[in-house]
Amino acid sequence: MHPRSESKVNAYFLCHANPFNIDAMWVQMVKSKIHRVKVTQAELHYIGSITIDRVLMDAAGLLPFERVQVVNINNGERLETYVIEGVPNTGIICLNGPAARKAQVGDLVIVIGYGYYTPEEAKSHQPMTVFPDANNRLVID
Repeated sequence: MHPRSESKVNAYFLCHANPFNIDAMWVQMVKSKIHRVKVTQAELHYIGSITIDRVLMDAAGLLPFERVQVVNINNGERLETYVIEGVPNTGIICLNGPAARKAQVGDLVIVIGYGYYTPEEAKSHQPMTVFPDANNRLVID
C-alpha cells in the first residue's frame, strides 16, 4: 500500500473507531453489596423494584433508582432491578412486581451494586460489603 493511502486509512480509523473520543476503557466492577439480607416482603402487584431499608442503602452506598443485581441464596435465582428507598431502621427488603416471583419471605439474598472504573482504578478498587444481622439491621462494631 502506498504510504499516503495507509495514512488515510489510519486517519479514517482514528476518527471512526472511537466516535465519542473516549480515551479510556471502563471496567464494570462490584461497587458494593449487602450480603445475606433476609427478604421481609414480596409484593407481586407493585411496580417492579427492590425496596431496601435506607440505613442499609446508605451503608452500601446505593442510591434510589440505582440498578442492582439480586442473588437469591436459597434458590439460586438472579435478577436485575432498581432500588427504592425504604423506611430507615425497619429492616425492609421487599421484592416488588415480577421480582416477587423470584423469592419468598425469609429467603436470604445478596444485593449487588456495580460501578464503572478505569483499568487503573479497578486495580486498587475494594468493594464495600455490608453484613446485616438476622433482623436486617446494620451491625456496627
